[in-house]
Amino acid sequence: MKWQEALRDYQHYLRIERGLSPNSIENYGYDIVKLITFLEEHKIQVSPLKISEEKIQEFIYEVSKIQSVRSQSRIISGLRSFFDYLVFEDYRKDNPLDLIESPQIGRKLPDTLSTEEVDQLIESIDLSHPQGERNRCILETLYSCGLRVSELITLKLSDLYFDEGFIRVVGKGSKQRLVPISTLTIKYINIYIDEIRVHLPIQKGFEDTLFLNRRGKQLTRAMIFTIVKQTATRAGIKKKISPHTFRHSFATHLLENGADLRSIQQMLGHESIITTEIYMHIDRTHLKEVLEKFHPRK
Repeated sequence: MKWQEALRDYQHYLRIERGLSPNSIENYGYDIVKLITFLEEHKIQVSPLKISEEKIQEFIYEVSKIQSVRSQSRIISGLRSFFDYLVFEDYRKDNPLDLIESPQIGRKLPDTLSTEEVDQLIESIDLSHPQGERNRCILETLYSCGLRVSELITLKLSDLYFDEGFIRVVGKGSKQRLVPISTLTIKYINIYIDEIRVHLPIQKGFEDTLFLNRRGKQLTRAMIFTIVKQTATRAGIKKKISPHTFRHSFATHLLENGADLRSIQQMLGHESIITTEIYMHIDRTHLKEVLEKFHPRK
């Protein structure tokens, strides 16, 4: 991933998911552009996925020569937010600014939906609407399989192994994995395929794409964000949620119900189990229940 591509994706995330104003998005981007300029001026060829804490420190040292303490703090905060996004999207395993002193160190994870809220969201979908069945499938698949948005929109008909109870998912770096799928989600997808998708004017090149827009083409990431936001509003969910909230809820609910981290890691497609652990924000009440249930000295 190149710097401009990462910056573009990040600005898209700030606009769609966080709902920031154009001025705020521009300010966030300005800090990243400064880092890119520094790397270019010093002929340092390193991608946003590989840049180290040491290189960031070099940049901050240069900034400190000409910027006030307040400006330095803002730049560090802006860069940390950018790299938090890359970690959150599983592009990086770590944030190179985590150990660089600055206010509010740490990453912010989205709210987790309860199982009741997931049901509430899905039940609020208007199935009489032309896209109702499709949207129900999308939310069910996000939650049932814990997919990233990019994995969802590129899912193919040829990736569905319903007889075996799995789907094939193409994740980051074109790495493939098999993810189990529930019988309920299989049921909804089959309804969508047989009753809705079959009537769409499917465009050339998208014959094997599972989820299509009204024009018969692949859905965009932005459209999935819009579907989630509109459904949450209709369902009266006040939490700030995004498509990734379903992935986070998927992993959290599995852990709460006794699944082991290794299995969750495989289903999420994380290379490192450390990455899986950052999604697990189980509350202390649940941890206390686990201790009382399983510890021999309870």
